[in-house]
Order: sequence, then C-alpha cells, then structure tokens
Amino acid sequence: MIDQMDNSIGNEDSVTERKDDGEMKDFLEEDVKRIPPWTMQITGRAIVASIGIGFIYSVIVMKMGLTTGIIPNFNVSAALLAFISIKGWNTLIGRTKFLKKPFTKQENTIIQTCAVACYSISFGGGFGSYLLALNKKTYLQAGDHTEGNSPQSVKEPALGWMIGFLFVSTFVGLLALVPLRKIMIIDYKLTYPSGTATAVLINGFHTHNGDKMAKKQVHGFLKFFSTSFLWGFFQWFFSGGAKCGFGNFPTLGLKAYKQSFYFDFSMTYVGAGMICSHLVNLSVLFGAILSWGIMWPLISKKKGEWFLASLKPDSMKSLNGYKVFVSIALILGDGIYNFVKTLLCTGRSLYISLKNRNDVRTSNPAEKNQPFDVQKQNEVFLRESIPVWVACVGYMIFSVISIIIIPILFPPLKWYFVLVAYMLAPALSFCNAYGAGLTDMNMAYNYGKVSLFVLAALSGKENGVVAGLIGCGLIKSIVSMSSDLMHDFKTGHLTFTSPRVMLVSQAIGVAIGCLVAPLTFFIFYNAFDVGNVNGEYKAPYAIVYRNMAILAIEGFSALPNHCLELCYGFFAFAIVANLLRDITPKIGKYMPLPMAMAVPFLVGGNFAIDMCIGSAIVFAWHKINNKKADLMVPAVASALMCGDGLWVLPASILALANVKPPICMKFLPGTGTSS
Repeated sequence: MIDQMDNSIGNEDSVTERKDDGEMKDFLEEDVKRIPPWTMQITGRAIVASIGIGFIYSVIVMKMGLTTGIIPNFNVSAALLAFISIKGWNTLIGRTKFLKKPFTKQENTIIQTCAVACYSISFGGGFGSYLLALNKKTYLQAGDHTEGNSPQSVKEPALGWMIGFLFVSTFVGLLALVPLRKIMIIDYKLTYPSGTATAVLINGFHTHNGDKMAKKQVHGFLKFFSTSFLWGFFQWFFSGGAKCGFGNFPTLGLKAYKQSFYFDFSMTYVGAGMICSHLVNLSVLFGAILSWGIMWPLISKKKGEWFLASLKPDSMKSLNGYKVFVSIALILGDGIYNFVKTLLCTGRSLYISLKNRNDVRTSNPAEKNQPFDVQKQNEVFLRESIPVWVACVGYMIFSVISIIIIPILFPPLKWYFVLVAYMLAPALSFCNAYGAGLTDMNMAYNYGKVSLFVLAALSGKENGVVAGLIGCGLIKSIVSMSSDLMHDFKTGHLTFTSPRVMLVSQAIGVAIGCLVAPLTFFIFYNAFDVGNVNGEYKAPYAIVYRNMAILAIEGFSALPNHCLELCYGFFAFAIVANLLRDITPKIGKYMPLPMAMAVPFLVGGNFAIDMCIGSAIVFAWHKINNKKADLMVPAVASALMCGDGLWVLPASILALANVKPPICMKFLPGTGTSS
C-alpha cells in the first residue's frame, strides 16, 4: 500500500502508485455498487447446485468416516465444484437460447457455504463415532460382560430418531456466536485460514485470469473424475467374494499383505493424500509401521501370557483391546495438549487484543489508517446486520426444544444435563471459534470428549454410556457449528457477501444435511457390513468412543493386561511430540502428528500406502512443473475422490438388489511357498 511505500522510491514511481491506488479505489467502488441486495444473492440454481455438491461430498465423507475416520478439508474443493456447476449451468442455458443470469462471487460463496454445511453433518453428526457407538455390534465388540457396558446402552440406528436428534442439536450452534461476529471478524481481525483461502480462491475465479485458469481446472477435473468413476466400475467386476478384487491386491507381497501393508487402489485416499500435507501422510505411515509392522506382531506372540488364548480376536481383553486403548491414549494426549495450548493462546491473544483496542480508543479511535479494500469489506459486512435479539431469542427457542426432545429420545441423558450444556455452550463456542481463527484448528471434538468423560462418570454404570455419548454429540455440534459459521463469515467478509445471506445459507445447508446425512448413512449401513473389524467399513471411531465412555465409568479396570503401561507411554509421546514441535521447530518439524498416527493403529496400513502415493504424486508434480501443480492438484484430487465416491451409489444399489460381481480375483501363495 502507499502508506507503506519505501522512502527511496522516486517521485515518478510515487505518482504511478498513487494512480494505481486511485484506480483500485474506483474498481472497488464499482465492485461494491454491483453487489446485489442480500435477498437477491440466494438463487434457485445456487440451492440446486448446493444440494448436488453437498450430496456428492456427503457420500465421500461418509465413506471416509466409516473406513478410516480421516477426512481432509474440502472447503476449497467445494468452491471449485460450485464454480464448475454454475459455469456448466450457464453454458447449457446459453445453448438453449434462454436468458442466463451472471454468476457472481457472492453466489459462488453461497453455494460453497451451503454445500459445506450440508456435508459437514455427515462427519460431524456422529455416524461413524458417537451415534454408531450405540448400536448392538459396537456394544458386543466392547464386551457384553464388561460391567460399564450395560445392555440398556444399546440403540440401533433408525432414520426417525437420527434425523430428529440432528435437527434439535445442530441449529442451536448456528446462533450461539452471531452477536459476536463483528468482534471476531473486524475488531480482533482473526484470519480463519480456511475461510480466507476459500475467499481468495473465489475472488480469483471471478477475474479474467481466474476464469481462464478455472477452465483448465474444469477440464482436468472432468478427465480425472470420469477416469476415477470408470476405474471403480472396472474394479467391481473382480470383487465377487471375501478378500477379492483389486482392493486386496498384495502389491508388497503376501507377508506384508497379512499385516495390512498393500496398495488397495482406492482413488478416494490417493486424492485425500494429495490434499493432506506430507507431514500428515508420513505420520499415518509411521503409525502403521509402528503398530502393524512392530507392535501387534510382538503382542500377538504374548497370547496366553498377556491375555487368554481362548479370547476372540475382537475382544477388548485380547489384541483388539491394545489397538483401541493405545489409539485412545494417542488421541487424548494430542487432544489435551492442543486443547490447553489453544486455550492459553486464546487467552493471551484476547488480552493483547483488548489492551491494543483500549490503546487505540484513547489515541486514535478512527479506522482511517486501514487499507481502502478493508474499509469497503467492513462497510459491506456491517451494512446488513443481524439483529442481536433474533440470535438470542432463536438460541433460547432451539435450546428449549432440545431440552424437551433430547431426554425423550435418550432417557439416560437427564434434562438438567442438557440445560447446563446449553448454558455453557456459548462460552465454549467462543473459545473454540477464537482458537480456530488463530490456528485453523477446530477443537470441537476435544470439547465433546471432555463432556463425554464428565457425563459418563456422573451418570453411573447404567446410564453413563448413553449420557456420555449423546452429551458429547450435543457439545460437539454446538461448538463446531459456531466455528464453521465464523469461517463462513470470514469468507463472506472477503467476498463482499452479506452476513445475513451467509447465516441463511448455513441454515439451509444444515437443514439439507440433517436429511441427506442419515439417508447417506443408511445406504452404507444397509448395503455393507458396517462395523466389522475385519471388513472394509470398520467404523473405527465407534468402538473408540464407546470405550472412552466405559473407561470413564470403570476406570483402568477396563484395560487388558500391561495395556496401561503402553497407554502411559503413548500419551506421554503425544505430549512430547507436540512440545518439540512448538518449542524446537528444527527438531519438531520431523516429529509425526500423534492424531494422524492413531488412526492406522485401528484400521491397518493399506490406506496409509494410498495416501503416501498421493503425496508422492504431488511431490513429483511440484518438482516437474510447480506452477501447474499449484493450479491442478486441488482439481485432480477432488476429481479422484468424487469419481470414486460417486461409484459407491451404483455399487450400493447393486448390493441392495443382491447383484454380485461375476469374478473373484484372489491371490494365494505359490506351490511350495510358505504362507
């Protein structure tokens, strides 16, 4: 900016820069004048596109949640798909000679917001974690003779209660922080990195150069989308039986295959590996090698010493117990560290912000020194405000409905626990949203886990599991939804989109998601063997969450022999790894991420191979052509995941119709080869 210009620049350069600044001001003024009224920013085609994109990503997210539980951030991909869908719509309308409406960045923002809110319910609604943990299969896996695992804590999935629970638990979070949006976005100037990145992408699309780049991305997306879909179709023909097909290809040999190390040709996780950072992918691989390559084979040899040889493999007192509880130790260690760190950072940053704000008020209360574009963004953001009374009344109404309905759906969770949760929720939501604005880390699950332990312990052996799991879901939903809305407000702030529209778009997306997510879940639940520890859809976090509740009730007596010592060790490792990353970055940058490490402890190493292949593709692409990689990696990764994810729908329909693949391709050891 001009006021930051170096003094050594000559007068001629100064005149030029002042001219450029004047042109920029004129451009921004025109841009603001072209913004349609907030009632005109939501269009019918935007809602249709949001439903389509939300449904596609709901299927992808549900598949990932029920297989491994690792789900990357799809905000940028959703913005790209929004651009592709409306450009395709306009092309189609243009060919049919009908009037086509201009596609604005506000409409692009609305589609992205609505679609993300829709598919967020699929991974945040507990279908692979706290809700699925209530079913009978997870109850039996946790040990039907375990004292804290009572038969009364079983509730089989059903569309009715799931949809009802989602509607009464998610909408409350939309209104918890609406009165604080100005403080978070304008006064504290929180960056919300995901929201900012999405806004930068959308703003870039709606320029001349951005449109040309987007066309290249569209072409690449369509090519790899069709390839991924057809590859899924081709693989289906060879999967006619247990452990058959390319998904069980022993690419690294039969011995490695037995320890779950093989490339299973999953385009979903290759694409996820392209989106996730190299550190995440390598952390997952390290966790797989440490667990399935070293620990589990060694513990298996202790059968008869550490645990009874007569126990079933999926018993919590046998090898499966070590897998579950060691992964819980890693998850809790990482979660507690980041929870405390975020609270400390939030408190420190709040103190500094308030102090600076007071200093500014006393010395220079005007905001005239802000850049012109920021002034315009603030002007639009504040122009169409949301009345505080609407948010407060809405929050109270939704809270009362929830306090009445939740105990009816889940009698073990008493109404006064729900009341206390909703009284504490705004403060917890503020802490989480502030931390997410600083670090881009949504700690909602950690707030949920704290409530799980507290409620399970308070409710006792008969009611503790259900009360803990549902209480976890309530807190997590409110805290997460508030943080997501602030990310969306940040995106809207940077794209000149009305905050009223962002709130309405989020509400529409949540409403759609409350219907789409349960329907998507039941496609998987009815077509595939969800929750089978030896199958593809292991739903690993369901058993993790149920055992957390049991652990809160029983204490350490729920652990198998010598498991407590291992849990202490891995809990300490998670703390130390995070400390090293923060205190000594030179050493810490080589430390694996404990949360990413924990997932393969339960589900195996095959998806880690997939993700590392995706990471290797990105690394090689950047080495060969860095600019093209920056442009095309998001499009290609999204296409691979969308194509493979969309194939799940016809595959599910075929499974429900009892149509089986015609061929079983299986690999066995050769004659004379020891297996």
